[in-house]
Amino acid sequence: VTVGAQAACRDATATATATQELLKEGFHRDLLVKVELGAAEEDAGGCTVAARTRLPPGIYVDPYELASLQQHNLTKAVLIPDAIDVEAPEYLATDLLVLLYLEPDPRCSRCFRAALPVHGRYHRPAEDSEEALVVLKSPEVLVCCCDSRPSAECWKPVEAGAPCSGKTVGPCQWYGLTHKAAYEELILQVPVGLRQHSSLVCVLTLLATVLCSSMILAAVCKYGHFS
Repeated sequence: VTVGAQAACRDATATATATQELLKEGFHRDLLVKVELGAAEEDAGGCTVAARTRLPPGIYVDPYELASLQQHNLTKAVLIPDAIDVEAPEYLATDLLVLLYLEPDPRCSRCFRAALPVHGRYHRPAEDSEEALVVLKSPEVLVCCCDSRPSAECWKPVEAGAPCSGKTVGPCQWYGLTHKAAYEELILQVPVGLRQHSSLVCVLTLLATVLCSSMILAAVCKYGHFS
């Protein structure tokens, strides 16, 4: 992702604006992140723009799905850690750090955006609510400049643990931009079961298991070939 020419710090008070939005409904959503650079970052030449966000235990990124999307150049992101238990419920999972590389928005010269598929985890049954709330904090805005070195007075060096997009030779320094969030946090509503339904669910599950097992056994006895 390339923006303009050489970085210049014309207005030290200028900020970038970060916005994130959840698309679709239910457990399987798309996290859309949009960033608009301020005047001080407008000419950040040769730099990659990214958003770093921390996903709480109630939401995760499927690394296999992400690998497939990256093979088709549909998105690019780095997961920390990269080993994720996609079957773990919310109460056994941990936070996930995501660095999402952003692409230029053709409708706006200073705007960048990217979408990332995310999935809600199963939560413990609740007493009186059919939804659990998962809070996503506003992302950090980072830039990585391999072809130029911006003024330290404008951008603060940060450790990102990820390479610059499209760069394969030599390390690159990431910088954090002062930014303002359109919303301080985003709320994801995840459907959950009710505790008073536990007995009914257990009984129905047991009956379904017995019925299916009986049908399989009957089919084996009828059509199986035994020596």
